Amino acid sequence: MRTMKITSLILAVLVVLAVPLLASAQQAESHIGKYTGNTGAGKQLYFRYCWGCHGFRGDGNGENGPYLNILPRNFVAATFKCRSTPTGMLPTDEDLFSAMTRGFNNSNMPSWITLTGQNRADLVAFIKTLSPRWKTDKAGDPIHVPAEPAVTLDSIKHGKELFTKLECWKCHGAEGRGDGPSASTLTDSNEQPIRPYNFAEGSHFKCGTTNHDLYKIFMTGLDGTPMPSFADVIKPEDAWDLVHYLRTLQVNHKSPELALWMGTKEGAEFVKAQKVGGTPTGSGIKQ
Repeated sequence: MRTMKITSLILAVLVVLAVPLLASAQQAESHIGKYTGNTGAGKQLYFRYCWGCHGFRGDGNGENGPYLNILPRNFVAATFKCRSTPTGMLPTDEDLFSAMTRGFNNSNMPSWITLTGQNRADLVAFIKTLSPRWKTDKAGDPIHVPAEPAVTLDSIKHGKELFTKLECWKCHGAEGRGDGPSASTLTDSNEQPIRPYNFAEGSHFKCGTTNHDLYKIFMTGLDGTPMPSFADVIKPEDAWDLVHYLRTLQVNHKSPELALWMGTKEGAEFVKAQKVGGTPTGSGIKQ
């Protein structure tokens, strides 16, 4: 009888201990389409490919960090620029998977498309073990992105008005070259200097290449940077107008928006006046 009681007590203790372990295991998984990420496999991949920059603990203090002009992501802080979720929210598994697949333009973070989809899903699972936020917070729900309206001159002109009204020029500059009056004062969440995006020289954004990607940047913001979310400031149709106008600032990148804008006297004169100089991040800009 006594033995049965002891056995029952041990089983009860094991159940209590197993509950948080199971919950932790569930939280550490990732789910991207047909892939289910495994933490153990992701850990091996992380210490093979990632720790040199992101650090042994994932805090961005890897041995390569001091030599990089943009510090590696601090996975412990779990503040991510590129997300489909509202500002301040954790990204979805798909967001992390896409960032890893795409890489980050104008940084030392390459595309890891050479790894298999399962490998990348495993890495996402392990990255989620590096911050306590993944245990206490849930990933946000992706924002709704409405269908893009047709590109028209009225849309572009309204976008230009919004560029001025929302004071985008203060950081990005009147011509979108990343040389606005506030540009030299900006810092990121690591207190490191950060330059606004230079539309005149860039064709790829930090978080993608499409109009859909640019729309999400407006509405979610780039957490950890001075670029805020405008979700509470502008309507979806206004955001699309701003997208269309910003495309016209990419004078070295062919787009339907630029072609339409160049058909006007104002647009043709603007493009003609642009001179090549600087980089997509704004460094080396003309003075």
